[in-house]
Amino acid sequence: MQGSLLLDIQGTWLTAEDRHILRQPQVCGVILFARNIEAPRQVRELCAAIRQVRDDLIITVDQEGGRVQRLRQDFIRLPAMGSFENKTNAAELAKACGYLMATEVLNVGIDLSFAPVLDLNYQRSKVIGLRSFSMQPGTVINLAGYFIEGMHSANMPAVGKHFPGHGWAEADSHVAIPVDERNFEQIQQQDLKPFVALHSKLAGVMPAHVIYPEIDSQPAGFSRVWLQQILRQQIGFKGVVFSDDLSMAGAHVVGDAAARIEAAISAGCDVGLVCNDRASAELALSRLQQLAVLPTQKTQLLRVRQLTNCAYKENPRFLAAKQCLAQAQLI
Repeated sequence: MQGSLLLDIQGTWLTAEDRHILRQPQVCGVILFARNIEAPRQVRELCAAIRQVRDDLIITVDQEGGRVQRLRQDFIRLPAMGSFENKTNAAELAKACGYLMATEVLNVGIDLSFAPVLDLNYQRSKVIGLRSFSMQPGTVINLAGYFIEGMHSANMPAVGKHFPGHGWAEADSHVAIPVDERNFEQIQQQDLKPFVALHSKLAGVMPAHVIYPEIDSQPAGFSRVWLQQILRQQIGFKGVVFSDDLSMAGAHVVGDAAARIEAAISAGCDVGLVCNDRASAELALSRLQQLAVLPTQKTQLLRVRQLTNCAYKENPRFLAAKQCLAQAQLI
């Protein structure tokens, strides 16, 4: 069995404790949060320090746009993805936004942002809302496709979330265990469509901490049915499967952090995220070591290894993309 752990760090620089846990071969990378970020130069220095510990670690962040963006000071305040749908040049705007986001993230030394959101906005979910491009699958496919094209043009891989769709379940999986009571045919005709249509453009997929009882009793991220039978076999996805944060309430259904990481990896996740709880991260790491789980090598395909370029803001392409969003009054 193969699988790895992706975790967070305490502050704006590495502590001795951070360095120790990052040296463990079962750890494949780091996710940065707002508490880790002050300004571009500081983020570059932090990423460089992480690389000095281990050059093969991937560094990630949630920089979707709208209310979910960790990099703020001296970065473009990106619009929410739901802002594009009713614009006449929506595709152009989505592509420009993907390019701007990826360019700024890469140029502080981060490899990827967990984006885009492929959920549908039924105006039911307490956690999705305008993070979604639209309620219509076709619109999500179109606009997310252009957003991904923008990311790719900046040399950033895309990670789609939250498979097979978090938009119908009302509860917030950060604080509760959401349930989507629909049957497979209903989900297939709506929420699954963006993942099916875009899977070949995605380097990674993140499943939802949502239970779909008509399909499986386990949340999607712990479900062999969803991850192995549907995502891998039926859809044919070949990239990296990242669990959503295993510290979230929606993951507690399977037990403590050791049980969660084991369940996620056994179900088909390549990487388990454990965030905002170092004791749980250490417990998850110990379980991987006890089980002699081999570290996954799949994440190496996500390492961009791009040198930072502090002058990117003067690049004509960057300026044109920024002007595109400004003319639409989105930034």
